[in-house]
Amino acid sequence: YKHLDALGAQWQEVYGWERPQYFSPDGSPEVHSYRRSNAFEPVGAEVRGVRERVGIADLTAFAKFEVTGADAGALLDRLSANRLPGQGGIRLVHMLTELGGIECEMTITRLGPERFYLSSAIMGQSHDRDWLAQHVVAGEDVTVSDVTDETALLGLSGPRARDVLAPLTGADLGNESFRWLTAQEIEVAGVGVKALRVSYVGELGWELHCSMDRMAELYDALCEAGEPHGMVHYGSYAMNVMRIEKAYKAWGAELTTEITPIEARIERFVDFSKDFIGRQATVARRDGPEPLQWALVYCAVDEGDNDAWGNEPAYAPGGEEIMGIATSGAYGHSVGTSLAFVYVAPEFEAPGSVFDLEMLGERRRATVLPAAAYDPQNRAPRS
Repeated sequence: YKHLDALGAQWQEVYGWERPQYFSPDGSPEVHSYRRSNAFEPVGAEVRGVRERVGIADLTAFAKFEVTGADAGALLDRLSANRLPGQGGIRLVHMLTELGGIECEMTITRLGPERFYLSSAIMGQSHDRDWLAQHVVAGEDVTVSDVTDETALLGLSGPRARDVLAPLTGADLGNESFRWLTAQEIEVAGVGVKALRVSYVGELGWELHCSMDRMAELYDALCEAGEPHGMVHYGSYAMNVMRIEKAYKAWGAELTTEITPIEARIERFVDFSKDFIGRQATVARRDGPEPLQWALVYCAVDEGDNDAWGNEPAYAPGGEEIMGIATSGAYGHSVGTSLAFVYVAPEFEAPGSVFDLEMLGERRRATVLPAAAYDPQNRAPRS
């Protein structure tokens, strides 16, 4: 905390944790505004630093669980709409209600035949823990352990992430030995870590999960190794910008219990060849005679002095009847465009479709994009 505070961290509280929103060069706090605040330029510098070089972030304020036992795989398989990863693999999964709504979004890492490591949004910590525990069937050999408070997490992301990490570990970090969406238990600067090659900002990167009492030691080593590479610190504002630039959807914003994977357009994360809670309802929503009311689109918004936060109404061009609603948005510093996720009537879903967003009383034109504004071929995380 004291290290980040000295760097000008502007703190926010989330679910009992403090985490940096952004780093203020002169230490001045954010002057809150519905329009772009004085945080805009520092956040842009953080984004560019990560995209062009490398950045480090304290991501400890994520929920973390271990699910172990002979029946751990069976529990997670019936909860997960996606197929579970193989040994050493990482997979994004969504857990659904019986009605097909999106109850949880988690990253599942398989560390052994009977050992799984899960992470999710910190706001879902108690919710996700309870969802896992309440679905354990009597007689099953499964233990669900909440390891959030005892596990620190540092994120290292950017094209030079491998250059920073390599001198600190004996592990081979090359693509052949340490592929994207895989995990290994290694030592970094003498600290035992679960190293997950995954990044919420869409860059080459690793999540380094370690014991809380070794976090400062690991952080200091990474900062020293990162200095020659121009490593920056980044906070939650920059992380949100970068996930939106990559068109990554967020639980609690785009993904809720009111929405199925069909409306959210995340069918690629659903394996319909297997059974899971909510499958019947999801298939019915996909194949049933009732037309969809909503479809999630990703769009560029015409320039202004503010960006979508969520809950902005959407209209047909020049129309008066609300036909959709924004869920989140941000200015994409890497691409020079204001971006937003919006649930719209399906007739506005096709790439190139246009509609209006009402933002602070002003109509702004939004254009549906066919793919992520940044790195649409998804080459950076695999590099």
